[in-house]
Amino acid sequence: MKKPALVSLCFLLFATATVDMAAENAKKENKPAHRNVIIFIADGLRPGSVNSTDAPTLLSVRQNGVFFANSHSMFPTFTTANAASIATGHYIGDTGDFSNTLYSGYPVYNSGNFGNPIGTITPFVENNQILSDLDDHYNGNYLNEETLLSLARKAGYNTAAIGKLGPVAIQDVSQLDPVSKAFTVPKTVIIDDATGSVAGVPLSSNIIAALTAAGLGTVPTPRNQPSGNNTTPGTLSANVGQQQWFADATTKAVLPAFAETNQPFALVFWSRDPDGSQHNQGDSLNKLAPGINGPTSKAAVKNADNNLKQILDYLSSNPKLLANTDVFVTADHGFATISKHEVSAAGATTKSYAASFIYKNLTGVQEVNTGFLPVGFLAIDLAHVLGLALHDPDNQVVTNNHAAYMPVDPTIPQQTATVRQHPGSGDGLIGGTGAILDQTDAKVIVAANGGSDLIYVPDHDYNTVRKIVSFLAGQDYIGGLFVDDSFGNIPGALPLSAIGLVGSAKLPTPAIAVNFKTFALDSRNPLMTAVQIADSALQEGQGMHGTLSRDNTFNNMAAMGPDFKSGYIDRLPVSNADIARTLASILGFRFSDNGDLQGRIVKEALSSNKGWVEPASDLQILVSAPASSGKVSVLVTQKHGPQHYFDTACLVDARLVRWEWKNPCQ
Repeated sequence: MKKPALVSLCFLLFATATVDMAAENAKKENKPAHRNVIIFIADGLRPGSVNSTDAPTLLSVRQNGVFFANSHSMFPTFTTANAASIATGHYIGDTGDFSNTLYSGYPVYNSGNFGNPIGTITPFVENNQILSDLDDHYNGNYLNEETLLSLARKAGYNTAAIGKLGPVAIQDVSQLDPVSKAFTVPKTVIIDDATGSVAGVPLSSNIIAALTAAGLGTVPTPRNQPSGNNTTPGTLSANVGQQQWFADATTKAVLPAFAETNQPFALVFWSRDPDGSQHNQGDSLNKLAPGINGPTSKAAVKNADNNLKQILDYLSSNPKLLANTDVFVTADHGFATISKHEVSAAGATTKSYAASFIYKNLTGVQEVNTGFLPVGFLAIDLAHVLGLALHDPDNQVVTNNHAAYMPVDPTIPQQTATVRQHPGSGDGLIGGTGAILDQTDAKVIVAANGGSDLIYVPDHDYNTVRKIVSFLAGQDYIGGLFVDDSFGNIPGALPLSAIGLVGSAKLPTPAIAVNFKTFALDSRNPLMTAVQIADSALQEGQGMHGTLSRDNTFNNMAAMGPDFKSGYIDRLPVSNADIARTLASILGFRFSDNGDLQGRIVKEALSSNKGWVEPASDLQILVSAPASSGKVSVLVTQKHGPQHYFDTACLVDARLVRWEWKNPCQ
């Protein structure tokens, strides 16, 4: 195996200021100057899923290190949004990564990147070429903030991000900025589902050599987890093969290659499980129970736990390495079971306009159960109430050699080659011609995501926004509405700033964030029996996230290592935006921040904290003015210092709000 080149003297001189600061801080605290850090993300892991049977390693980290018993995801509770906060230490209003699917402000690839044809204006950003294209359109870094890995890289650290496609590259996303409309080899090692393919980020020669020497090759084991459909169950197995390859790449190739350089490292490992298996599991087709508590989901938790164990075993094999490495474990979000029909635990069913049609595919097969919500139901309902045409931004039709976004009409008997009955991925362009333009002529854009959707109004028309809010506040699938502060006080909705979505973002800010309804099958165990309405192509009984509900905002979080306390339970609110701030403090790094929506350093959990008591947090409840339906949006947060931590939101009858209640959403 070819030995990697040492970091050049010129680069070390360039990074001297940061490294010297780290060394000085280390000297004061009597610790090594260059600590290693690992962030391990078990995607979609609920704290209640961690136990001695399914997750003994994760449980051990909790028990022997710091257990953050009051942890929080950022809302919307989606992967890339939280990946950006984990990476930068900023809230979503600063990063602009508002959700997995968002309005990009232009049709992707309109500048010809990667030789791809012009595409959607609502891209799904778990895609490296999409991320690269966003970088290209937003000054080389669409997040507009430094990441922890970029700081470490500039300070001479070895850096790597390994695992799930999308959030992995976000950890040092500026490295994806295209050159001559293509990827270049990044200094940070990026290994994900697309590695080794034409859509993958290329690897350096020394990492290719390390993978080859380890007998792994340069192409990950493919993921094989069918999602099924409304009549066929999804997967019955966890994503073991692919994640084993990633774990092997980490412990048998990347970390050994780093060790040869004698430089410290910062590494992010993103386990797709349990998220991927919980989404696609076939244990509960068209049934709310067991939902995501069946055997496939449990196997997925075990799969992630095995990956963490393999990494910790590698550290343990070198006691000196273990003693000098901090490990932070988190989940990007929690999870719930999907309902496409019921809107309450009592069994009430949706009255949505979109659910009143029979949906058939091109071959005439019914693809949505009768009375169930189709993917794209929000776009269909809004187009109907606004009396405007609907187009699907993710599918195109060519007429007379001219491409346009495909029309959508739920009233036709079945899908045709030129007209869909519902948007293919749920996204919708409402109003306008459906033409593919650099600046869309649509009046309203829906970016569908699952447990929450984003609504954009490009012309910022106040009356349109007010009409949408008034309509949605009367729908049985809504669990709270939030409106861009620029529109002022709109009855039935709270401001976006209340949930950290108004900041310095470069990407377009949504006009409305729609939180879908959540309910629990068992009121005695609401976090583990939660059910949510989801604008998704997945089926009732499968899994989803995205809502502002405690079952989604409560994410598993723990830390261990020389800089964290042992056997400590931290009951103060902590979020994904606090991770990078805390680790940067340990490493002696300083962010050059553009936005002001920043996380905090969790000082109370650090071993250097000797007896200092962190001030308590306050529970805060915000209630909107009543909509014409008599409903109000309610937001429950915890405030700690300047930071707000988002617990839950709901849409309830104004008459039911009693201020003596601690949480009107329960």
